[in-house]
Amino acid sequence: MIILGTILLVVGFVTGISILWTIGIVLVAVGAILWVLGAMGHAVAGRRHYG
Repeated sequence: MIILGTILLVVGFVTGISILWTIGIVLVAVGAILWVLGAMGHAVAGRRHYG
């Protein structure tokens, strides 16, 4: 999700399409939050992180 958001950020910036820029920011933010929660050991979307 973070990678897809970064790609959309870059494409939106290069092409000047603001909706891609906005969606990219949202995906990066949500992906980062889910990644941090998973790393802390919380169950994310019904899954547990075993590590």
